Amino acid sequence: MPFTKAAIKSDSQICQADALTYWNSVDATVNGMLGGFPTISRTDLRGSLSFLKKLCRLHPTPGSGDSALLSRGVDCGAGIGRVTAGFLSKACEIIDIVEPVGKFANEVRGQTFTGEGKIGEVYVSGLQDWQPSEKYDMIWNQWCLGHLTDQELQKYLVKCQAALKEGGWIVVKENMSSDAFGKDLFDEVDSSVTRTDRKFRAIFEEAELKIVETELQKGFPEKLFPVRFYALQPA
Repeated sequence: MPFTKAAIKSDSQICQADALTYWNSVDATVNGMLGGFPTISRTDLRGSLSFLKKLCRLHPTPGSGDSALLSRGVDCGAGIGRVTAGFLSKACEIIDIVEPVGKFANEVRGQTFTGEGKIGEVYVSGLQDWQPSEKYDMIWNQWCLGHLTDQELQKYLVKCQAALKEGGWIVVKENMSSDAFGKDLFDEVDSSVTRTDRKFRAIFEEAELKIVETELQKGFPEKLFPVRFYALQPA
């Protein structure tokens, strides 16, 4: 979620019950998903598609040519399916959904898809509790990992690694802390943490993942946090 300000605290302040309470109070709309910044959605989706095309070109998986759809992907922390409908449906034949808020998960199948991809399994589950039953070409994580503690995130990434097909990617697209002292930022509103690039890289290393491609999202308003993509594969 593209918050602009937050208080400096550690990830130990994260409370997933508080996070669920917050998100259940939010409207199941694009405006709700984007924290009152719905106008960034088009730029966000275009940036994600551009990053994936670059990834397919430079680090192809079996069957990931420029014109081919990936066989199966999963949208983790999917919300109402904004990313699935506007981007992943152009990239994957089947997209599974992982979303802890039931009212959001119920909205996914009703979205207008811009691509040919279809919804597969819908898991109403937190990321920390999700048990993948499929193997994926791509596991997409966007504006959701801040609800996991550092230890939970490391364990989650290990779990994702085990659910990858050979040559597949875990993609992380998250806000970057802009704290002047290089600290993570805790947001009391939705009980999440915004991590530094250095923290993400340390957690990836602990999860035995390597960064195969990374870049910043372009075109967002300056008042928002910077947003960075990471494409990860087993080290």
